Amino acid sequence: MNVVVYSRPHCLECNVLKRFLSDYQIPYEVKDCASNPAYLEEIKEMGFLGVPVTVIGKKAIQGLQPDLILEALGRN
Repeated sequence: MNVVVYSRPHCLECNVLKRFLSDYQIPYEVKDCASNPAYLEEIKEMGFLGVPVTVIGKKAIQGLQPDLILEALGRN
């Protein structure tokens, strides 16, 4: 399943989330909202105002929520 993380480079919560995904060997794509403002518009269209936002398939999860991420991946 495709995992996309919307983040910013100096966001502590974003960095912890990316470390969590790496620790669980979950491949993911990063969309850096600092370098591409269009990504920030994408998360606003999803109904969120800030990062991190993790998109798994069609499910979007805001913030650092490991349990929800694992559940969405079927790894609970």
